[in-house]
Amino acid sequence: MRDVLIGIDAGTSVIKSVAFDTAGRQLAAAAVPNRYETLPGGGAEQDLARTWTDTATTLRQLADKVPDLASRIIAIAVTGQGDGTWLIDKDGEPVAKGWLWLDARAAAIVEEIRARPDDRLRFEKTGSGLAACQQGPQLAFMKRNAPDRLAGAATAFHCKDWLYFNLTGERATDPSEGTFTFGDFRTRGYCDEVLEVLGVADLRHLLPPIVDGTRHNAGLSAAAAKATGLLSGTPVVLAYVDVACTALGAGLLDRERKPGCSIIGSTGMHMRLAQTPDEVLLNEARTGYTMTMPAPGVFAQMQSNMAATLNIDWILSLASGILASQGITRSNGEMIALVDEWISSSEPASLLYQPYVSEAGERGPFVDANARAGFVGISSRHGYADMVRAVFEGLAFASRDCYAAMGPLPSEIRLTGGAARSPALRKILGAVVGADIRNSQREEAGAAGAAMIAAVCVGQYSSMDECVGEWVTPLLGATEPSDRKLAAIYERAVPSYTLAHEALRPVWRSMAASRAN
Repeated sequence: MRDVLIGIDAGTSVIKSVAFDTAGRQLAAAAVPNRYETLPGGGAEQDLARTWTDTATTLRQLADKVPDLASRIIAIAVTGQGDGTWLIDKDGEPVAKGWLWLDARAAAIVEEIRARPDDRLRFEKTGSGLAACQQGPQLAFMKRNAPDRLAGAATAFHCKDWLYFNLTGERATDPSEGTFTFGDFRTRGYCDEVLEVLGVADLRHLLPPIVDGTRHNAGLSAAAAKATGLLSGTPVVLAYVDVACTALGAGLLDRERKPGCSIIGSTGMHMRLAQTPDEVLLNEARTGYTMTMPAPGVFAQMQSNMAATLNIDWILSLASGILASQGITRSNGEMIALVDEWISSSEPASLLYQPYVSEAGERGPFVDANARAGFVGISSRHGYADMVRAVFEGLAFASRDCYAAMGPLPSEIRLTGGAARSPALRKILGAVVGADIRNSQREEAGAAGAAMIAAVCVGQYSSMDECVGEWVTPLLGATEPSDRKLAAIYERAVPSYTLAHEALRPVWRSMAASRAN
């Protein structure tokens, strides 16, 4: 009896495979840590062959947890980290290591393109801002600096596309990633005018066909069956990019309430639902993303701040590092357990923290590869607890900044991602945005979203809305109302937060110039 759907989610930190029953209940999961390397000059690369091997390992591990898994699978769906450039040759072999969304080497090219008037045309077609993490600028950088690499390439993939190719032998990408990078969100296809603006029209042959996973699947290849221990011919679906799948699994597709949806993971992604192209609101700053969703005519409009929990990891590592220097070892979990105590012992908004800790700078709601983190307003009365609280508040202010760039602030936010488990973060975020919070109880929203696309593709549900009703809505937690007293305090701090990052931009530019000399 075929009664299992599998969602693969190849993220930046972890590669996982998750088994669900036909009603969306999670049966088991298997995961291995992802591995990538950072390079001088802002590079971030990942080995393609190892990524596939690690993914196959999770599928074999999953089979050890779910009895008779191979014969029970209805379909497999794959999603993964977005942006980046993963090149393969005509024989399907990697040309080089994959460039990740963390890669900042194309930052100068992004500034060049954004300074030109015709970038407005590109923005209006894609509905998406330009950043160094995207494949367009990365290909343009390679044209200038690594032409031999491109000469040997036949196809430019993203992470999930590479895994789908290994699973099926089919070269393809999905409508979300294909159009926000190189296309027109209204037509869900590539756009030659966008390629011209990016300066990569001559590389059009590298772009794989766009296939919609709600309608298209391919069989698991014999080679992939051998590598994974699964059955050859099992339907495999190329899902949408991970943030679109996570939004789907976390509850963004609610046509009646139209909530905001935030993913607080390594990066922060904040989304609103647009049910027609006319509902997509494009800002003058030319930032954010517009992603097609796996439902007819529906879009997710997104703003993403580059670093979210990376800031929390950094501030906690300061304390654990000091303790370690004294021979005292504390795990990350033990440090996180102290956060609520630190936050409760400190005053709200007594400091401002700019959460731009990523080496790649910031991409939403403004684009600046030079942006860096920092505290504003420290005095001798402030201590470590105040700094911890300010970091959490900084993430919330960055979230509000992103929502404000897309239109009116939402009255409800559906929250997912690792940091969503923190009561302190939920309370602060709800107060800063002035929104009620509903936490998704779904542990693996990205993998679930991918599996939902497969469920619709193979006819388990007649529509994605029907699937949402069974897979998503029952797992939304109780509403956590915004703390109005705390919200009033944060509302007074919003102008200072905005002024701070606007004023610091020339400072960041000057510091970057100094580092380059």
